[in-house]
Formats: sequence, C-alpha cells, structure tokens
Amino acid sequence: MNAIWSNISPTVCLNTPFPYSRKIVNGSDFSQQMWLFRRNGTSGFSSSSTAEEVTDGIDGSGLTAIVTGASSGIGSETARVLALRGVHVVMGVRNVSAGKQVKEAIVNEIPAAKVEAMELDLSSMASVKKFASEFTSSGRPLNLLINNAGIMATPFKLSKDNIELQFATNHLGHFLLTNLLLDTMKRTAGETKREGRIVYVSSEAHRFSYREGICFDRLNDQEGYNRWLAYGQSKLANLLHANELARRLKEDGVEITVNSLHPGVVTTNLFRHFGVWGGNLGLVEGFLGTLGKLVFKNVQQGASTTCYLALHSQLKGTTGAYFADNNMAKANAKAEDTDVAKKLWDFSMDLIK
Repeated sequence: MNAIWSNISPTVCLNTPFPYSRKIVNGSDFSQQMWLFRRNGTSGFSSSSTAEEVTDGIDGSGLTAIVTGASSGIGSETARVLALRGVHVVMGVRNVSAGKQVKEAIVNEIPAAKVEAMELDLSSMASVKKFASEFTSSGRPLNLLINNAGIMATPFKLSKDNIELQFATNHLGHFLLTNLLLDTMKRTAGETKREGRIVYVSSEAHRFSYREGICFDRLNDQEGYNRWLAYGQSKLANLLHANELARRLKEDGVEITVNSLHPGVVTTNLFRHFGVWGGNLGLVEGFLGTLGKLVFKNVQQGASTTCYLALHSQLKGTTGAYFADNNMAKANAKAEDTDVAKKLWDFSMDLIK
C-alpha cells in the first residue's frame, strides 16, 4: 500500500514547523497509533478507517473519475485508491510535473491502473475552461467528479480574474468546472444507467466564516480580509454549492448525487501557510509532536471519506448531505440556508460569465 509514498514528494510532516523542515514521516507510521475517536458509526467505519478499507471489495471497473488537486496529499491518495479499484482516473493538477510523478508511482504499484494527469489551475477560469474543453473533446464518459483541490489561509491576493484567491480557487474554480462538465456527467449517467456522483471536499472550517457567511458585497475587500475567515467562507461556499446543485439535480430527476465532506485534520502541504501565526513555532512543533499522533489523521485516513462517498453502495441515492469520518454529520445552519445557496449560485454564475 505504501509503495507510492516512496516515489513522490511526501506531504506528511510532523514534529516540524510545517513546511520549513523536511523531516518526513511515512503515512504508515501512524496506522497503529491510538485514536481518540475510533468507534465505528452507522456506516461500519470510523475516523481511523482508511480509503482502502472503506472501498474493500468494490469493483470500480468501467467508471471514469476526475480528481482535482491529485498531485499531493489526500488528492493523490484518492486517485491511487480509485485506480486500485479499477476506476479510470484523470488527475486535474496545477503542477503537471508533480502529477506525472504521482501517476508513475501509482502505475508502478498498480500496473493495471488507468491514470492520467491533465493541467488544471482552479484559480484561473481560462485554465478551468481549457481543461473542461479538452476532457469533453476526448469523448470520455464521466461518472465521478471529486472536487478536492484547495488552498488554505493564504495572505490576501487576487486571482488572475481579480477575485479573492481562496474563494476563486476553493469555490469558484470548482463551481465553473462542475458546470462545464455537468452535461457529460448527465449523458454518462443516462447511457450507462449508473448513478453519477459529485463529491466536494469541504471542511469543518465552514463553521468559522465571516459573520454574514458569504461576503457578497465585499469579496475583494483587502482591509477587512482575514485569511482564516476567508478560508471558512470558501469552505462554506463548497457546502452551499453542493446542496443547491443536489437540489436542482434531484428536482430535474437526474441520477447524479452531490455530497460534501470534512476529511479530518490531515497533515498535508495545506499547512504551508501556518507560519503566518507568528509567535513561537517551536511551541507549535511541540504540540504536533506530543498530540499529533492522537489527533491528526494520516493521508490514507484523510482520503477515506472521499472514497467512501465516491464508491460505496451504501450511498446510493444519498444526496445533499454532509459527512465526516465516513458517516453522515450535521453541517452548520448557514450551510443549509437555501436562500443563501440560491444567492451564491446566482452570484457565482455572474462571476463566471
């Protein structure tokens, strides 16, 4: 299972001030550690279940999936496990070189794997349109869309399209991508008579957005910008979009489900901006070293809920729901506000025109 991690740049780092040290901890080192919450839920799985465990015995042959942000972290593990189960995986990656390394590592471990890497920068609408155009032109079917890529707690910056970067990358890029690929997914579901699935990797951080939830009127306000609240805003937008899309597809009678999830606290390269905390990074390092093995998930565990939602038969027909630790969870009330979801939909449609 761990062959892939010896062939690509690792992203699991503990006992370090995050990205500023290169001491690497292999994901398997955590697999036998005691966990605070490992009781199985109604699904039969828990926070400590791995992506391989929740998909054990599932045959994904004949399915095609797009996984965004698949060049590292839980994205690459998601791609690996889907490929292991026979799914044809298209990795949408900003760093094509890193994506090719992941592809080679997967194929080295799983010779029969069907994996390819395509360039996709979700912060650029031009890049998203190019990716979607190339994919649809290929004539491939599309059964699974895993909206996984994201950035976290970045300093204030505008995207190439002059939109606050976290909102542009985490929400708007995926909103546009999903919109452009939806006809292909509908056609695939109709022709194959197999349920299509769209999975959004959100976060519990959706609970910690700005007071109004989504800052429709001051999205690009640098003066009022808070990198953590902006991250929460983008993750709240993921849930709102997923719920509204699920409602629309269900209303239209389309056999495509849409669900969102919190992957858990996973030590991946999303933590590269944690240095902005300032203060004593040694204190942070000590905290990670002492409690990290009890609290944080490894990448194999972090990708499990994504793979569970993508492939497990238990989820057939389930749509518009939020999951954590491979079980259904309760999202913040703001994420379930249908009026805000519709407003965000219209707002996003205007931005992508």
